[in-house]
Amino acid sequence: MSHDNELQKEQKRVDDVVQEINIKQEKLYGKSLHLKESIVDLRKNFWEDVTVNLDEPDDVIETQASLKQQAELLAERERSHGGIGKELKILNRLKDSPYFGRIDFIEEPGNQTEQIYIGIASLMDREDEEFLIYDWRAPISSLYYDFSPGKANYKTMDGTITGEISLKRQFIIRQSKIKGMFDTGVTIGDTLLQAALGNNANTTMKSIVATIQKEQNKIIRNEHSKLLVVQGVAGSGKTSAVLQRIAYLLYRFRDSLNAENLLLFSPNPLFSSYIANVLPELGETNISQTTFYDFLRDSIEKDIVIESPFEQMEFSLTCNDKTTLGIRQLNMKFKSSLEYKSLLDKYINSLSVKGIQFRNITFRGQVFISRESISEYFYSLDENMSIPNKMELVAKWLLKELLVHQQKEKSKDWVMEQIELLDKEAYLQAYYKNQRIDEEDSSLEEDILRTIVVKKQFASIKKQIKQYAFVNTLATYRQVFSEWSSNLLPAEWPSICKLTIQHIDNRFLTWEDATPYRYFRGKILGDEEKRSIRHLFIDEAQDYSAFQYSFIKEIFPYTRMTLLGDINQAIYTFATSENPLIPDIMEESHERIVLTKSYRSTEQIVEFTKKFAPGGDIIEPFERKGEPPRIVTLSNEMDNQVELINIINHLKDQEFETISLICKTLEESNHIFSLLKDKIPIKQIKEDTYSFEKGIVVLPVYLAKGIEFDAVIIPDASKEHYNQESDRTLFYTACTRAMHSLTIVTNESPCTFIQEALT
Repeated sequence: MSHDNELQKEQKRVDDVVQEINIKQEKLYGKSLHLKESIVDLRKNFWEDVTVNLDEPDDVIETQASLKQQAELLAERERSHGGIGKELKILNRLKDSPYFGRIDFIEEPGNQTEQIYIGIASLMDREDEEFLIYDWRAPISSLYYDFSPGKANYKTMDGTITGEISLKRQFIIRQSKIKGMFDTGVTIGDTLLQAALGNNANTTMKSIVATIQKEQNKIIRNEHSKLLVVQGVAGSGKTSAVLQRIAYLLYRFRDSLNAENLLLFSPNPLFSSYIANVLPELGETNISQTTFYDFLRDSIEKDIVIESPFEQMEFSLTCNDKTTLGIRQLNMKFKSSLEYKSLLDKYINSLSVKGIQFRNITFRGQVFISRESISEYFYSLDENMSIPNKMELVAKWLLKELLVHQQKEKSKDWVMEQIELLDKEAYLQAYYKNQRIDEEDSSLEEDILRTIVVKKQFASIKKQIKQYAFVNTLATYRQVFSEWSSNLLPAEWPSICKLTIQHIDNRFLTWEDATPYRYFRGKILGDEEKRSIRHLFIDEAQDYSAFQYSFIKEIFPYTRMTLLGDINQAIYTFATSENPLIPDIMEESHERIVLTKSYRSTEQIVEFTKKFAPGGDIIEPFERKGEPPRIVTLSNEMDNQVELINIINHLKDQEFETISLICKTLEESNHIFSLLKDKIPIKQIKEDTYSFEKGIVVLPVYLAKGIEFDAVIIPDASKEHYNQESDRTLFYTACTRAMHSLTIVTNESPCTFIQEALT
């Protein structure tokens, strides 16, 4: 059959499927309308349909049961209405592009060919008997991603099904019309991938289900690994694959897993916003996303300032004092290591005998329970008991002691002064309480009012005790640097101590101190294991230190983990003292998948950047042609501002929608922004930027992680600017954000990396 006839036949099927979708939508709209009316009616008549009687205890129980029944009925109807809304959204997406792939499969033994059409969600026929579309996550759909025409197999819960693929076809369907159709081999066809990659970059990441490659499919469908490590070169689709993996897990284990059981550590808030659309596009609820900084911040005292990883990076790149920088780098390296964790563990063990610092319990300027008394009580408890368990007993003891003081305070003059300030509601509460005990004694009413006042005043102290505010954790941590000695200490320890004490006295934690302090605090006050998190995903895994991984493993002891990163983009050089992708502290047995093909950038950009990438030999470009990177050399007398504006205008003429000037530091980013803001419409991306729009942006390289742009400009690639070997990964990361165009501006002395790329 000719291609035109085949196309006509396939378009007829698309039309039939769209008709089925329309019928299903009409039914759902009717059902939704009926449910909405039912919900409105239930809410309007809620109290009329509830039996309310509070005269007798049995009547109270009956009333509670009636309320519960009515509330459950309303909640069930609202859930059903929400489910219909979700189903309608999926049908709308399917109507636009019902599917993207077809395979004809002959299952053994047998000779009957089954036509399997694959899309973002399943669709049954009108009788709910046959699949018109298979969800891309269904077991049978793996045939599409893993095999070329010929012998093939897929796994089900009942075993492995074998057979033969006689046809593998791909579609580009938009607004229910087939825009492209072609038969293909083993890889998801280059034509479809070319079409997807040739488009302009978007301000949010898109789903890649139509173009998933075989290696990416291994990541997505991995169900058994306790630890899955994905090493992927820049632009290899590792983040996209992991987001599809999340969607797959939610589909595969939908009876036992929900979005609340999954957590993603993303590199920065901008990236979290960038990927926020992917799961909803696939009909799934977004999982919890946070940065590791925010995860730590939530469990550290609010009045302690914590340096962010980006501030640490900025300090490392811009500090001009070699002595100060040298000490700080030693601090980063040691406190990111497992040696420092061992030192802390020894110190924590010693605190079972002595050393924990406590705070006085005070009220109205008076010390009720002194820090010495608390310490004495703590150290009178069984030495073999864990520190957090002893803290719990101390808190209970303090609350009992506080009750004694609370009773004594009732008779004091200040209480009467506070009674006069009470609102009408408090007086009524006292009056009715007095009436319930059938008394008319005004002194008893005063006693009730005094109780109310004192209880209210003591409430905040009780709350602080329950939160263990009586423990001075920071002062206890400080003692490591003022009193502790160990044979584990490095030669530079005195300098590290001086720097740390200075910071702690200002209630400031450097980024390299944040995880150790959070770990230390948990060992003293008790740490809750995150048992509800069944899967943890860590993006940019190469930027985590050994100490951070050790802490994560302790907090998530029963959690399956997926780490994804690229050792060529390990920009936090001084924070990582061991294997940057899998430290020894993680599982010895793990599955490792390496993605070597770069899809983001054109072949010319990849060939250019791989020459100076630390591990460039393994990087394979995808065959998508484009212009080679452009090197613009400025002489001393040339105007940098004018030249940058010329470059930007040239790129705009090529209809690039996202143009980014990627700088080495925030300091440089501020300078470039000031230089251009009055001349062209430009926006600056900073650490607290949560989203970006199409147009021209300027940002430091460490905020560009994981994001791609149509065109990238490196404003200063001179030897003076990128002058360290440690700058190699920074420069590589910046250049590999470009999809279609890379322009590098330098003076007459370009950095070493450009020279390497041009040889």
